[in-house]
Parts: sequence; C-alpha cells; structure tokens
Amino acid sequence: MTGVPTLSPTTWSDPRVQALSDAQQAELRDRYDGRGESGTPPTAEDVAVVLLLTEEDGTPVGCGALRPLEPGVAELKRMYVAPPARGRGLSRLVLTGLEDVARERGWGTLRLETGPLQHEAIALYERSGYRPIEAFGHYRDEPDEWSRYYEKELA
Repeated sequence: MTGVPTLSPTTWSDPRVQALSDAQQAELRDRYDGRGESGTPPTAEDVAVVLLLTEEDGTPVGCGALRPLEPGVAELKRMYVAPPARGRGLSRLVLTGLEDVARERGWGTLRLETGPLQHEAIALYERSGYRPIEAFGHYRDEPDEWSRYYEKELA
C-alpha cells in the first residue's frame, strides 16, 4: 500500500481488533515457545480506548488500546502492526495516537508491559521516551521474568 493509513477509534469488541489481537497473541506464543500472556488480558469492560489502523482500502493493519489503572494513569495494551505492514513507521503512528488520546482523557502517565524478546517494541518505546520501571498494578502480584515494564510521563 502506498497511501497513508487511517487511525480511528473503535471498541474492544470490534471483530477487526479481535483478529489483530489474536494474531498478536499467536505471534508472541511462537516467539516465547508457547508461553501465554502475562498479567490480566484486556476485556471490553476494562479497556477505555481502542484505536484501529486501516489501509486506504479498509484493510485493518494495526491496533492499540488503553486501560485505566488509577487516576491519571493508563496501561498501553495490544500495540500491534501486522507483519505485511511493518517497516513503515506505523507502530509509532499508533503509539502517538494513543498518547494523544491519553492526554485528552487526563492520563498523564502511561505504563506498559512487554517481553525481552520483543526487541523492536522495546526500541520503539525507548526511542519514544519510555523508561524501565518495576512491575506495576496487577503485574506486581505475579512478577514475571519474561516481562519488562515501562512508563512515560506525557508532556
């Protein structure tokens, strides 16, 4: 695709988001030798913001979500761009869109969990100003050696 993809709000139950989320989880299970997701999976009840990235022809190629944790703080969930769409800076587009919505909603801090084998994700987050932190929220109850935690204070 040569056009500019569109980032738009939707819901967690949107079948296109669920298909991307399922693809992300399958990719992570392959990368981590079958290990399941750390922490508590997002649900329609606890996710407040979902952005869907689509190509000009409507093909869904990426997504990301925000789950409120406490006043002023949200967790970044399900950041994903499908393999055929990678290498075009689309992850940064999704991340920037989520950060903009977080500011609008009054969430001045974003936190996230990722894995040590997700080198591309770690590089994106660190380039975008996220810094390593200790386990937070529900991750504190079951720290995982296969998890890395990050936080960014939004300006």
